[in-house]
Amino acid sequence: MNDDAPTSLTINQSAPPLDLQRIIDDIVDRIADETERGHVATYIPELAKADLNSFGMAVVPTAGPTVVAGDADVEFSIQSVSKVFTLAMALQEIGTRVWRRVGREASGNAFNSIVQLEHEHGLPRNPFINAGAIVIADILLGNRTPAEAIANILDFMRRATGDDTIAIDEAVAESERRTGDRNRALANFMKAEGNITHDVEDVLEVYFNQCAIAMSCRQLALAGRFLVQGNALQDGGAPIVSSRRVRRITALMMTCGHYDASGEFAFQVGIPGKSGVGGGILGIVPGRASIAAWSPGLSAKGNSLMATLAFREFARATGWSVFGPLSD
Repeated sequence: MNDDAPTSLTINQSAPPLDLQRIIDDIVDRIADETERGHVATYIPELAKADLNSFGMAVVPTAGPTVVAGDADVEFSIQSVSKVFTLAMALQEIGTRVWRRVGREASGNAFNSIVQLEHEHGLPRNPFINAGAIVIADILLGNRTPAEAIANILDFMRRATGDDTIAIDEAVAESERRTGDRNRALANFMKAEGNITHDVEDVLEVYFNQCAIAMSCRQLALAGRFLVQGNALQDGGAPIVSSRRVRRITALMMTCGHYDASGEFAFQVGIPGKSGVGGGILGIVPGRASIAAWSPGLSAKGNSLMATLAFREFARATGWSVFGPLSD
């Protein structure tokens, strides 16, 4: 099958309009009553400062205005949600050659595991686990300096959101550098296997900074618009990412976007999504909407408890699971 074959998305126009504002307001009320909110990530010290009671949600539909609720305009570290955007950039840069260096299968292991990587000779299972995203950072480094590669990523995010204020949280980036020895181990192992081509510290500088990008739910949902229809967001007459890449990226979000809880998210929610240990989740309903939710308390698998609950309730209320309406 040709990975570059064009694809189209169809929207069901016969469905009655939904009151998205009421739906997410109801979700915020539901979340406020929850007492088990998980635990903030502590292995990156700056993330440990987040307030467990924070929760925000934003929806950017293809038809109608952006709707937000709760702490939707509070910025947080997007962490691994950034991997969606850097994958899109890498596919635009070198096309299907990406798949020679990173796989497309769910890992079934923790996002920072080295065991599977060793068994498979430095080829990461997918671009959303840490090892895979580090390879993507190596691709984006190309012939650039780390500062130039980081600037390109920021430029992409600013174009995607239409917001020139998007920036890196320098305190989080520094915290990542200080505590990033496991990522250094992954990168050095892949370097030994020939799957990292640049200096490890240069690659990790790109990776740590992309994870430290700070965004709000509103901004993150806006950034995901180009994945909703593939050609909905244009800059200077050209799509930010060509439509033929969208199906590949959203497929990976569904199968690999929540690490070893990806199957459960697909089962319970049925919306392609990507989580990050900062507590954010970006979800894409093809042809309908880009959605972001954030709450910093994590499950044992590293995914936001409250944001996951919010997506489940949203899918139930809208019927927007890609597998059809949810039922008990």
